[in-house]
Amino acid sequence: MGIILLYYKYIHIDYPERTVAEQKALCQKLNLKGRILIAHEGINGTLGGPREAIELYKNFMKNNELFHDIDFKESEGSEDHFPKLKVIVKKEIVKFGIDPMLVNARDSGMYLTPEETHALLESSPDDLVILDARNTYESAIGTFKNAIIPPINTFRELPAYIDTNSELFKDKQVLMFCTGGVRCERATAYLKIKQIAKKVYHIKGGIHRYTEAFPDGFFRGKNYVFDGRIAQKITDDIKALCTHCSVPYDEYSNCINAECNKQIIVCQECVTSYHNTCSIACKELVQGGYVIVRKLPHKSAPPTHTP
Repeated sequence: MGIILLYYKYIHIDYPERTVAEQKALCQKLNLKGRILIAHEGINGTLGGPREAIELYKNFMKNNELFHDIDFKESEGSEDHFPKLKVIVKKEIVKFGIDPMLVNARDSGMYLTPEETHALLESSPDDLVILDARNTYESAIGTFKNAIIPPINTFRELPAYIDTNSELFKDKQVLMFCTGGVRCERATAYLKIKQIAKKVYHIKGGIHRYTEAFPDGFFRGKNYVFDGRIAQKITDDIKALCTHCSVPYDEYSNCINAECNKQIIVCQECVTSYHNTCSIACKELVQGGYVIVRKLPHKSAPPTHTP
């Protein structure tokens, strides 16, 4: 078993195209797969490969003046959890939909270490609001106890949710969280700009670092990840429900109607009765031979967009 590396850093990059070329050449040399997004505002990556290759990659980054102090998060996995290597220039390293010049990580909320986060959650002050900054398909299978879960499908929808529900945060202590921390850097900055919350925090290292320190803590269920693993089991809690019959179930799969390919949670009984599809409409299309059918067995694939 190899390693999957998760990392980001908000740091000004003068020439993102040069960094893309450098990163692509290095990853190809080391036979790493994954996705690296590079913008003027920084770098955001997730890579899979053998331990030796990952260590060589980390050593290269640690000798780079821009990236030497990156917090590399590791978990079990391999390059096989990614279809290919993708290294590209973007306007944002995670798509927030607001110009990074207007809302940037320099103005983010206060970091809390996993230990400080756990202590705050244990004390449970009356004015504490816990906000999940992720998408609903992520929070469906695991989240923090008593967290507010915005009904959003992309990170770009979070600013509008904050604007529409500003009363939830008025004069409150707001603890925001996401997978590894990259989204909360700018999301907490946005909330601070609104000047409605009393304090704005986010977890240093996100869910990843908190659950490393407290595997049986306040996060329950699975942590959704954007690679072929789909999720990492943290606790035995089953937080989600089958799309069709609503029994507790939390394994993602994909509709076998190739034109649909929707990521769904379907229990074993409904996999049979719905013929591995997400709906009656897709079931009828598959049974009637009107669509291309994915070969089985098939693995669940994460959404094609970035979080």
